Amino acid sequence: MAVTKKTRFSRRVPDHVTDEIVNVLSSEDKFFGFNDLFELVFDRLKERNAVSGGEEMLRLRAYEKLQNLVTRGMIEKDGKAYKGLEKLPQAHSDQLAK
Repeated sequence: MAVTKKTRFSRRVPDHVTDEIVNVLSSEDKFFGFNDLFELVFDRLKERNAVSGGEEMLRLRAYEKLQNLVTRGMIEKDGKAYKGLEKLPQAHSDQLAK
């Protein structure tokens, strides 16, 4: 009898980096530069003890997730500044679980 192998790995844990980006950008209606935004996200993740992989790796992950949200139309990008839009809270892992 043939057994099928599962070749894809699906990660179903909450994405803390995206959640904190959503929290920061949803809390204030202003533009943030990436460095300012990253510092706020990094500080919040340190408070939650959710930092892993070092600061530089986290910076790369945060930038990638931020660009993904821009592409999805949830964040407005003006030059090098970012601002959350109305549908940004939909990206939070609590909303995705529903």
